[in-house]
Amino acid sequence: MGNVGQGLTLAALLAGLMTGCAAEKADSDGAAGASGASGASATTTAKVAKRGGSVGASGSACELPVTFDIAEFWKAKGVDAEEASAATGDLADLADAFLRQGPVTMACEVDAKPAGKIGFLRVWTGEPGDTDARAVLEDFVAAEQGASGARYSTVKAGDITGAEVAYVTTSELLEETKQEHAFAVTTSEGPVVLHLGGMDTAEHEAMLPAYELAKSTLHTTTG
Repeated sequence: MGNVGQGLTLAALLAGLMTGCAAEKADSDGAAGASGASGASATTTAKVAKRGGSVGASGSACELPVTFDIAEFWKAKGVDAEEASAATGDLADLADAFLRQGPVTMACEVDAKPAGKIGFLRVWTGEPGDTDARAVLEDFVAAEQGASGARYSTVKAGDITGAEVAYVTTSELLEETKQEHAFAVTTSEGPVVLHLGGMDTAEHEAMLPAYELAKSTLHTTTG
């Protein structure tokens, strides 16, 4: 009974993640300018979104090695990657595909849909080590299918100096290219990557103020 229940829980978790990922790609035919990204800049002049709450601290929706503010109406939820790691067979393959990218594992999703946008700010965490933030980002981007045109820079993220990358991803299935942003910091508990995707470049650009809010308010929760 326990194994059956665990399988159902894992299936529900992965189904939710797949639905979220698919939502970023769905209805692309109706989005004007969705495939117009041919390059990306590692810096942005986007405005900062209005604060709606924060995540990362003990007792919040996602307990992380960092805290940061999330935009008004955006909703955060934790991702239990450890549970998915116990899966076997097809579920294990799905877990690896959706929950791990390069050196980091998904730990939190902040959903933009309650704010009327289609996309997520996702938080990925890794194991402690000597790898710096730039190297973590390079491995993260290298592990993303269809990624190209990466441009890296050093960035001040709240009270931490980290690394930022802007790049594009190309979907062979949809024949579309869209912009992505991510930044990484290192903490005593390991690296943390915050990644902003989106259904298309237009949605991505509309969500950049939420990304800037997270970046500008980031603090470590560890000594």
